[in-house]
Amino acid sequence: MPKTKRSFREKVEKFISKPLFIVTAIIVGLLLSIFAGQLGTLLFYIVVFVTLWAKKWDWKFFGITRPNWPKTILNAFLYTIGIFILIDFFIQPLIEVYFGKIDISELGAIEGDLLSYVVLIFLGWVMGGFCEEIIYRGYVLKRLATILGDTNITWLLSALIASVVFGFAHAYQGPAGIITTGMIALIFGVIFIFNKNNLIILMLIHGIYNTIAVTLIYLGKTRMITDWVHELIK
Repeated sequence: MPKTKRSFREKVEKFISKPLFIVTAIIVGLLLSIFAGQLGTLLFYIVVFVTLWAKKWDWKFFGITRPNWPKTILNAFLYTIGIFILIDFFIQPLIEVYFGKIDISELGAIEGDLLSYVVLIFLGWVMGGFCEEIIYRGYVLKRLATILGDTNITWLLSALIASVVFGFAHAYQGPAGIITTGMIALIFGVIFIFNKNNLIILMLIHGIYNTIAVTLIYLGKTRMITDWVHELIK
């Protein structure tokens, strides 16, 4: 019986599903993030888009399924509040003691500028909440955990690796920014481990967190909590 000829899409799907390709893509993406800024993120966008196309637009592959919306939205708000308190009151102030202040000068122009604020809120949801979650949790974390054996240990290890990649993708924020965003990503990763088929909850958490952060920048209050904590621990 003659073999069925694979379509181009099937050939691509087979190639990009190989562990060697996945690991190589992640390593190259990390190196580009460290040495070439946003080129690493651009590479991940391409890899994720090609993967989604090769999988015939199967969003479940990345953990995107229809959730229980009321429960997901409520939990997303609760998680975000907890993360915000943990980061702004404890983690960021401590990190800045040793690594200096986070550099958000690239975003400082939105202070008091309503149009820039609205645009950045939009980007915070689309590029941050949606795209970054597909890349760093739905692809990097999930693919690594799967090819490494799909155990609790490999999921935790993959969450750690994904958080490092995510942190360096924010290298423009300086050393403190890399570490802080990496810590946030690690928390996101742990949440995803308990919600492997509900990436939407991470998208909501990420989007809400970005909204809070951008709003504080717009109001000129971005360092309000961190500086207050620094005064307390002097």
